[in-house]
Amino acid sequence: MNNYVFPPAAVPSLPIVGSDKRFAVNRIFCVGRNYHAHAVEMGRPVDKATMKPFYFTKTPSTLVESGATVPYPCGTINYHNEMELVVAIGAEGFRLAESDAARMVWGYAAGLDMTRRDLQLVARDQGRPWDLGKDFEKSAICTAIVPVGELGILDKGNINLTVNGATKQNADLSQLIWNIPELLADLSQFYHLQPGDLIYTGTPEGVGPVKPGDCINGHIAGVGDVALTVGEPE
Repeated sequence: MNNYVFPPAAVPSLPIVGSDKRFAVNRIFCVGRNYHAHAVEMGRPVDKATMKPFYFTKTPSTLVESGATVPYPCGTINYHNEMELVVAIGAEGFRLAESDAARMVWGYAAGLDMTRRDLQLVARDQGRPWDLGKDFEKSAICTAIVPVGELGILDKGNINLTVNGATKQNADLSQLIWNIPELLADLSQFYHLQPGDLIYTGTPEGVGPVKPGDCINGHIAGVGDVALTVGEPE
């Protein structure tokens, strides 16, 4: 018995490697322009000495498990792949020091921040929010969570992506402009981080358009492989 007008939606969650339990997702934070070459690619170079990280969010309901086929989204003619390391948060934290990062990280995943690039760029150039370009249905693709275990705080490892077998993105986690401890310390100045939060840490250069029928495969060393097939428009 409840007083809801409509049945509440199920809690978004992800599988956990080596467990029959699931990781309930609270919020999804995404870091913008966190690889130098990608920032240049987007026409917005980053100077870490004078700039700070910036963030946007995706609604947890946008989450899709790796291996799915998703329809080509409505409202765009320039749908892009963005391959990213995802950090899964497992503790509460507010105004953290960088040295607190180890206790905050519950695990990692490989993710795709799928983007309606044309809508994002219009919003960016007009000084408007990026929601239409970033926070849309089935735009946050993610693998099962790998518990942190002996991985510790990842600061290196290959990250790559192919489309139909052709390499499009290929970089190393050591190339992150702001690393994981720096991101957690900074983001926690503005939010009370909570268990279940996901942080998409940014994408390397090589983003580009995909079309119906394309098969996207990404890999992060020590973390896993993400896969997505682009379906026909609805």
